[in-house]
Amino acid sequence: MHPAIIVSAAIILLLIVVIIVNIKIVPQSKAYVIERLGAYSTTWQTGLHVKIPVVERVAKIVSLKEQVADFPPQPVITKDNVTMQIDTVVFYQITDPKLYTYGVESPIAAIENLTATTLRNIIGDMELDHTLTSRDTINAQIRVILDEATDPWGIKVNRVELKNIFPPREIQDAMEKQMKAERERREAILRAEGEKASAILVAQGEKESKILTAEGEKASAILRAEAVKESKMREAEGEAQAILSVQQATAKAIELLNAANPSQAVLTIKSLDAFAKAADGKATKIIIPSEIQGIAGLASSLKNIISEQN
Repeated sequence: MHPAIIVSAAIILLLIVVIIVNIKIVPQSKAYVIERLGAYSTTWQTGLHVKIPVVERVAKIVSLKEQVADFPPQPVITKDNVTMQIDTVVFYQITDPKLYTYGVESPIAAIENLTATTLRNIIGDMELDHTLTSRDTINAQIRVILDEATDPWGIKVNRVELKNIFPPREIQDAMEKQMKAERERREAILRAEGEKASAILVAQGEKESKILTAEGEKASAILRAEAVKESKMREAEGEAQAILSVQQATAKAIELLNAANPSQAVLTIKSLDAFAKAADGKATKIIIPSEIQGIAGLASSLKNIISEQN
């Protein structure tokens, strides 16, 4: 093979390798800071890019995601001269890759020192009790100060949290005793309120039970009275019906008797039947009507005549 062909092939192969090596694909949520001949040139965003060999270089690869910086505890002194240890967590995000690359030498170290200084200034104006109950206020103040200070660095501070607050041991013991006493006080209050509520419920239950019992007895008495009333009404109705039936039967008998137009002899016989029933031995005094006395005398005379004839 001719030497010129070999050299040409080698050069072409070398160019292909150089091009492939200088093709860059920037992934999502990343940014490449590019320098040309040592000076800032541009910032590559997501996509395909080709770097000029030797002339350009990738100075820094920057993540655009929100990041977390957890700083160790820092000693701070409150307004009432109590030394505490407080550790903080900072949530930040790079908004300008160029400023982040050239703005400050060590951005995270700078944020840590700035956080510690700001924390000491804020806590120094607050007493211990206020410090322990004002985390949200402290977090908001630190975030505002850090966000303003880190803006020239291309960093945005989204949130700051006081992770832990460690007061001195003796103060922790006193706080634990106070919390224990408070818990016992609340427990006693809750127990007393529970007993009070229980007594009220028991009293209400007894009251409702007595009311229900009285209402039951009242209803029972009403029902009994209504039953007696109903019984007497029915009994009276029965007696009235019986009397009415007797009167109707008597009236019917008289009507039939009048319709038959009985003779005086029949009436006399009926009178004797009635007298016989009245004198059945149970009556102690009997008044005999005059008509019956005459009939009785007639009967006696007939009896004597018949005896004489015999």
